[in-house]
Amino acid sequence: MQRLNISSGAPWEAKVGYSRAVRIGNVVEVSGTVSQDGDKVIGLNDPYEQTKHALAKIEAALVKAGASLHDVIRTRIYVTDISRWEEVGRAHGEFFQAIRPATTMVEVSKLISPELLVEIEATAIVSVRV
Repeated sequence: MQRLNISSGAPWEAKVGYSRAVRIGNVVEVSGTVSQDGDKVIGLNDPYEQTKHALAKIEAALVKAGASLHDVIRTRIYVTDISRWEEVGRAHGEFFQAIRPATTMVEVSKLISPELLVEIEATAIVSVRV
């Protein structure tokens, strides 16, 4: 099967050796995505805004891979403060209310930068639409 690597253009993709997303066949895996553009964190101290921005980045990667949010079957959400889960959940619901993928939200001790509060992964299976 053909492999399609999707890049976001971030300089650390080459340094770390990963892709924003990878599509093989009808499966798309999206790497952990945070609310950061370059050196700037979008939604500083705001898990709701960080979640929205990360999900928008995931949606853009899916589109580049020939998929959409409607193809997402699973999300994994990593948060640094589980007591703020409702803010994260509200943003996730705004993107996935009608789609309802399987999801997991877990608290982690920290992400790669202390300003980052949320990191999200996604799995999509591209279906034939009739």
